[in-house]
Amino acid sequence: MLNSDNKFDFYSPSNLSIYALDSTMQYQIKFLDNLDHITKKHSENVANVTSRICEYLNCKKEFTLYATMCAYLHDIGKIFIPKEILFKDDELTDEEYEIIKKHTIYGYNLCMKNPKLRMYAEGALYHHECLDGSGYPYGIKGNKIPLSAQIIHVADVYDALVNKRHYTTHVNISSTLAKLIKENDDNKEVLAFSHLTDIKKEHKINKNALNALFKVVIDDTNYEIHQLKLYINSLKDDLSRLIQIAEFGEKMKKQKSPKRQEYYANGMKMLFRAGETMDNYFEVLNDYKDAIDTKYDLIKKLNEEIKILKKLKV
Repeated sequence: MLNSDNKFDFYSPSNLSIYALDSTMQYQIKFLDNLDHITKKHSENVANVTSRICEYLNCKKEFTLYATMCAYLHDIGKIFIPKEILFKDDELTDEEYEIIKKHTIYGYNLCMKNPKLRMYAEGALYHHECLDGSGYPYGIKGNKIPLSAQIIHVADVYDALVNKRHYTTHVNISSTLAKLIKENDDNKEVLAFSHLTDIKKEHKINKNALNALFKVVIDDTNYEIHQLKLYINSLKDDLSRLIQIAEFGEKMKKQKSPKRQEYYANGMKMLFRAGETMDNYFEVLNDYKDAIDTKYDLIKKLNEEIKILKKLKV
């Protein structure tokens, strides 16, 4: 029967495939196993987006690899944050927020103590710093913030927003990116997002990296459309089979001979798949038609979203 659990992976699975990670880098990524599942997934997503922002910024491959590894490890300090604070559902108190901010220092110290992680320590330390000095832990400004950390900051906030709003499709993602540019969200659980007010005026984050992020999101939206078209094609194959079953069913009804009726009935049964019966095949056929229409409607919305995304710029 129709698989109603078809899901889209919000991040393209091929994002990092162009970079061959050697054994040393694999060790660093494996270090993420020390993190909880949610933070580990977030770290992988941030590395994912960081690498692609670097590509759009035309960074050298060596720097892209370096920034990507820094991004993998940017939240490693959260292994030292109490879980009751890290996963608190309610708004953090000022005291709790100060504790969670220390993950930058904890991550830096952990990396510095490990010879294999030391060169990536700046990602952990500086990824919450803002160009105007409003970030943490040190409140440094401008070019004093390493470029890798500036890029990670953009990817970090983006993934936090995606997860906060529970996106499963890129429909309406442009409204979230517009909020990232224009609005202030004082929810302390989305670290650093409160520093993004009036980006165009204050230059609190790297504008070039943010513009590159918009291109990354357009790529991911096109990828979602591609996946939807593949799914529609698979549905159409089943729809053709069900239409043939329905045609056999109509011919069977017209037969007066029991043998001819049995002939068409057997033909129908040979085409059935798991869960399909003589009683429900027509309902299943309509379910497939509805599913295809729904997916085409989603593609239309995604194409409209791309038009909006192309106009976003800081």
